[in-house]
Amino acid sequence: MTNTATAKPQSSGPVLDWTAGHGPVTGALSATTGAFALATTGAATGMPPGWALAAGAAGAIGHTVAGLRVRNAGRTLATRAASWLVGAGWTTWAMTHGPLTWAALGSLATIGIGIGAAARSSALFEEAREEEALAAELRQVAAELSAERRAIAAEWVERIQRICGITVRVLGVEQWPTGAGYSLDLEPAGGITYHRIAQDSARLSADARLPHGCTAVASPGIHQGRVIVDVTTVNVLMEERTYPTDYSTLSLLTGIPWGYRTNAENVLAYLREQCALVVGPTGSGKTNMVHTILAGFARAEDVLTWVVDLNSGSAGLPWVLPALNGEVKREDGKPVRPGVDWLAGTYDEAVLMLDAAVKVAKQRKMAYQDLLSKANTDLLPISPQIPQIELVIDEGAEILASSDRALRNLAEKILEVIRIARAMGVRTVLSALGATGSVLGNLMIRREAKVRVALTGGETEGMDLGKMFPGTRGLRVDQAPYKGAGFMGTPESPAGLFKTWRILPNQIRDIIAATSDRHPTLDAVSAKAAGPDYARRWDAERTAWMRDQPAIDDNPRPDAAARPSGGGLNLSALRTEQAAPVSEEEELARRFREQIDAQFGTAPDPDTSPEPPARPGGLNLSALRGEQDSPAQRAALNVLIAAGPEGTGASAIARILADDYGTTRQTVVGWLKTWVDDGTAVRVGEGTKTRYVHRRHTTGQPPRD
Repeated sequence: MTNTATAKPQSSGPVLDWTAGHGPVTGALSATTGAFALATTGAATGMPPGWALAAGAAGAIGHTVAGLRVRNAGRTLATRAASWLVGAGWTTWAMTHGPLTWAALGSLATIGIGIGAAARSSALFEEAREEEALAAELRQVAAELSAERRAIAAEWVERIQRICGITVRVLGVEQWPTGAGYSLDLEPAGGITYHRIAQDSARLSADARLPHGCTAVASPGIHQGRVIVDVTTVNVLMEERTYPTDYSTLSLLTGIPWGYRTNAENVLAYLREQCALVVGPTGSGKTNMVHTILAGFARAEDVLTWVVDLNSGSAGLPWVLPALNGEVKREDGKPVRPGVDWLAGTYDEAVLMLDAAVKVAKQRKMAYQDLLSKANTDLLPISPQIPQIELVIDEGAEILASSDRALRNLAEKILEVIRIARAMGVRTVLSALGATGSVLGNLMIRREAKVRVALTGGETEGMDLGKMFPGTRGLRVDQAPYKGAGFMGTPESPAGLFKTWRILPNQIRDIIAATSDRHPTLDAVSAKAAGPDYARRWDAERTAWMRDQPAIDDNPRPDAAARPSGGGLNLSALRTEQAAPVSEEEELARRFREQIDAQFGTAPDPDTSPEPPARPGGLNLSALRGEQDSPAQRAALNVLIAAGPEGTGASAIARILADDYGTTRQTVVGWLKTWVDDGTAVRVGEGTKTRYVHRRHTTGQPPRD
């Protein structure tokens, strides 16, 4: 039987690398053995001694030329030439007097030792020369860089001395890799802290002639006697950047990116123990910021997101409907999970969700005592197996500040979650329309919401940055006039300018598909505590309100979003759906019906109201909108009429309706604004003295029939 296995070669000794160059020892051995062999052969064959001397001279000349080409030192050239000539001289002498005498052998050994020592010395010298040349090159590059840095350092030393009256020493200047600016490491004299420099940030920026949107911000250094000044030279907040298409896995423990600073580096939110507060007026990009936050949570492998949005769930619907309607699928064709784990768009659903969150926190405290003991911690170890629950509550700060009885009940549940659930991994992200005293008046919010974002969009009303970021100076709304830009502060990063990414609807769909198999499942202990309310959260009757959305026109008009979704009078609905061609007259009639719908927003016939609103100038089909069917709104209109010529305000109407309908002031404000726009009511006064008067009571305006 033939053995086809190949035997491994056995090593019998050291393996010589014949391609390697000679060192001092091997070079000396090679030279002496070669000279001895040549002398012995020449003496035996009667070779003329002059040939050996000629060969040695040729070798000396050749090595000298080669050394000059590679720019060897003169010492190296002389050593190699001398080695050739000495070896050739010994060979010539040995061929004449005999190479096998003790004198010949002894002198050859002495020559070999000398050649080896000389070669070693020249090699060390060459290494030293190369290192010195490299160091000189580096010093030259450093000198060129240092010249620029020294100029920057000298400029800022003089500027800080002149503006702040502080003498500083610059210990380092670091250019940012993004090219958007640089940082100065300063050491102020006389025990001055960074606060003294930070308070003059605006003056320093102006004196440095920085572009609009660029700042010079002072922050703590490596210790209390050092200051870092970040100088922005390129306004990266001006440009709009879409959310990064890298949907790689994130973890709550390593931070969730919420945007980028003025140096173009990501700013991270660490929310294992902290709650967050995001404020921003209408048009500042707050909704987009909420979507950015939800995107980060969707990418995290150890987070489950629960969303409360009493404004018809608008913040969470883009993360739910594509999955529930089967509009997106994974690459393998399988259905995807919603981008958020639970969505509450109604008051009742929000109560169920918050009750479940409280139960989860309490059950975790009892069930995971052994795990906490083994981990030697009082914080529940968060992981994909035991995920953290992030409650994102849109306009949650307004809920906490509301005087409405129903919302007060909801607010108490939110505060209970914030108060008891930190260690057990249930945290909240609240949003609000402004950084006002009513929003920040709650001690629990001020104490627990250490991650804070204020999107300004150039809006000054209701943006008290001093209350939002207490103790931080130099923050001005006009520094961030761009949508999506504002200020962000965390316990790890002082409050400073930042901007969130623009996230597009198609990206939300992509993220839902890319992260579907990454979402953790609620651990068994928590799922049992949450009970049927959690297990049946996606039941058809619980999600019917999500699917009850108006149909989307394939060719929307600019005002299509404002068109009501009722099922009554709708002239454009009479359009033919048949594929057969229509006549020119029918086409003109269809366009006319669409224009009527677009202009007047027709809707179902309402119930009889005490005083239907009127539009100046006659036809007012928009007054027949479906929301007038709301008993609360009809009651509010009755209150407005009953107020007479003196009128009334939103707060007063809300108080009257609170007990019977649970209506909030914010809802009443929306109704009043609509009535003012369509002519039903007239606004009188400004600020706290604002009141609204029904049209029938205004001077010069006869009541509607």
